[in-house]
Amino acid sequence: MLMQTAAGKLMKVFLTRRIPPEGMKILSAAGVCEVSQWDSDEPVQRADLLKGVQGAHGLLCLLSDKIDAEVLDAAGPNLKVISTLSVGYDHLDIDQIKKRGIRVGYTPDVLTDATAELTVALLLATARRLPEGVEEVKNGGWSSWKPLWLCGYSLSGSTVGVIGLGRIGKAIARRLMPFGVKRLLYSGRTAKDYAAEVNGEYVPLDTLVSESDFIVVSCSLTPETQGMCDKAFFSKMKNTGVFVNSSRGTVVNQEDLYEALSSGQIAAAGLDVTTPEPLPTNHPLLTLKNCVVLPHIGSATYSTRGIMGALSAQNLLGGLQGTDMPSELTF
Repeated sequence: MLMQTAAGKLMKVFLTRRIPPEGMKILSAAGVCEVSQWDSDEPVQRADLLKGVQGAHGLLCLLSDKIDAEVLDAAGPNLKVISTLSVGYDHLDIDQIKKRGIRVGYTPDVLTDATAELTVALLLATARRLPEGVEEVKNGGWSSWKPLWLCGYSLSGSTVGVIGLGRIGKAIARRLMPFGVKRLLYSGRTAKDYAAEVNGEYVPLDTLVSESDFIVVSCSLTPETQGMCDKAFFSKMKNTGVFVNSSRGTVVNQEDLYEALSSGQIAAAGLDVTTPEPLPTNHPLLTLKNCVVLPHIGSATYSTRGIMGALSAQNLLGGLQGTDMPSELTF
């Protein structure tokens, strides 16, 4: 399923997926590269990836593409730039890339607002049991008004804990404060000067977990955060606590989360990220009414994806031409 688009005799680039048209227009208009593309909305197969990158000067990839030594070896010495259509880069073997002097472009900042909006929507949907409500309307469960039917949890007067008050964490906090949140706690490697903008209190993780009514995970994936949300973590949460993760699936131990939700240790959870992705349809979490799972759509607005496509193309061209890249990852 390879589509060839000859745009001149110059440098070869390989795109591991169809990308938003805004990006393709920029690559075509530049006239400096010959584009090979995996012509599908589904991930490229490993064998086709290894074949497609051969001799490439540039590679434009997605979060689902594991770019390791094998891929870099297959590409060969021509490869000078990797542009990823994502803010995350844990799919890239940075040590190997750095060793070979390859530049890396990514798409931070542009998806901050969209991801923050989705996280707030997920928190509200989970706390106020919206998917359950929709299902009750459809299946005939909606009868007369009942005082405690489908009751959930309110943000007004609550304590919200944000794990990782980076760009996205701060944007989430800014959007939650107008709901009447009483305290905004945050934890992370260091206190942030800009936390004052959201009246954020820097506290140890254990304090955040035990005192928060809502916990939002928006940290990056590191060896320290991998598997951080486990049995010990959930056991410290309030029984009425609502847990939301829009960062990376592997930050959460999903077996422990299932146990916490099914036993009543915590009230509810909303996930936009899982392990693996997609989550198998027979996964235990999907049997729970108090677990809302979305298919990793944090940045899924037309405008954001278009901007991401354009930025990834501009990064690719900057790397190919040896000029500035709008968003270059510094090692």
